[in-house]
Amino acid sequence: MILQGAELELQSFLSDQKSKMNEVSQNIQKPTKIVEKDEVTHLNGIDYFDPFLERNLEHSTTNGETLTHLLKASLGTGILAMPLAFQCSGLITGIFATVFVSFVCTYCSYLLVKCAHTLYRRTKVSSMSYADVAEVAFANGPEWSRKFSSLTRQSILWLLFVTYFGTCSVYTVIIASNFHQLFTYHMGYELNLRYFIAILLIPLILLSYVPNLKYLAPVSMVANLLMATGLSVTFYYMLCDIPSISKRPTVGSFETFPTFFCITVFAMEAIGVVMPLENNMKTPRNFLGVFGVLNVGMGGVTIVYILLGFFGYLKYGEATESSITLNLPTEDVAAQVAKICISLAVFCTYGLQFFVCLEITWTKIQENFEKATIYHNYILRTVLVTMSVIIAVAVPTIGPFIGLIGAFCFSLLGIVMPVVIEFATYWENTTVWMTVRNTVLIAIGIIALIFGTVSSITDIITAYEPYATQAVRSSINSTLTNSTAQ
Repeated sequence: MILQGAELELQSFLSDQKSKMNEVSQNIQKPTKIVEKDEVTHLNGIDYFDPFLERNLEHSTTNGETLTHLLKASLGTGILAMPLAFQCSGLITGIFATVFVSFVCTYCSYLLVKCAHTLYRRTKVSSMSYADVAEVAFANGPEWSRKFSSLTRQSILWLLFVTYFGTCSVYTVIIASNFHQLFTYHMGYELNLRYFIAILLIPLILLSYVPNLKYLAPVSMVANLLMATGLSVTFYYMLCDIPSISKRPTVGSFETFPTFFCITVFAMEAIGVVMPLENNMKTPRNFLGVFGVLNVGMGGVTIVYILLGFFGYLKYGEATESSITLNLPTEDVAAQVAKICISLAVFCTYGLQFFVCLEITWTKIQENFEKATIYHNYILRTVLVTMSVIIAVAVPTIGPFIGLIGAFCFSLLGIVMPVVIEFATYWENTTVWMTVRNTVLIAIGIIALIFGTVSSITDIITAYEPYATQAVRSSINSTLTNSTAQ
């Protein structure tokens, strides 16, 4: 099941352009024909087309397996930054704010799947990817949306690319930061973190050369075991000698709250995994509902995130690092094991995240260059990995970088787009409640996008301003020295 989970984790971010879209595209012709009820076969008011009975899955997943995959996709490396998020929000505010973020993310995922189920019946197809749902909804929506259907699909694909390409850079920084700590402790002197990031270039390129998902699945299994071990040790340290709650602020400042929101959205958002998980279910109707897979899974994820964020910040206070593993005592053997396990787990997971970016980019290249060969594929792999490492070297500050990705990409993919898709899907039956509710959600997404992006960029600039000032001063001094010598 773990191997199958690795496959689903990868499929969760891909568009399945070569398979599903062939089926969907046959039904995207004239929007008026698809929308008209007369085109669907009825007998005594009963629709005889059931998309879930039409699915032909060789290896469908049960409710329990789907729940496991959802938990696996949601409990990613973003969880390591939750104590930092609570530092920005305060202990008590962080609890309620995390529940609020979880509700927004879960509800928007619910909207996406609900729209997909409606579009299945309208277009007489049995499954769709995220990009498919958006394109079909716009193609058969109100007049203004139809001309944007293709653009919407491409925008979602490239937002997915930017999101997970940025995630690859974040992974590189997390790996390097932990090994940087261990090196400094054992060697007795410190090197710049950028050296450790650069050293990872060759190992990551070799990992990217793994030809396909089948060979990446065992790597993902190892990553799960390593991450479980590392997090277990981390919780042990957090729960030892924890101070009183009164020693930590219960409410954070307004200026730092956007950072909390962006980090939490990045950590918790699983919009990319929703449609593929539903597409592979044996009983897809059970994905939704009050006690459906989506609600149960996200409820469990919310509890884990609250526990780690709350106790992590309670334990370390203002000394909380951007990745909680950096707070573990480096002199303890158990802490060193945890750092190594989590670093190796993130390294192994890099391959899956990278493969998403590779597939999106390679598909576009094949569409435009028919003579593209496997040789060009491996050149593309090398270039993409090198670019992700260069970005990590340029911005090795994890917290603001995570916030920037969460603010820019997940605010659009996880909040704004599902709401717009619902408007396009049910445009003929829009109610006042739907309009008010969705307008509020869009406003939340846009506010998160604007304030989160500005806050993250400001944090990055602030973090590197001393280095920039020092570099300017060094340049001026060098110029003055040369002028004096002349």
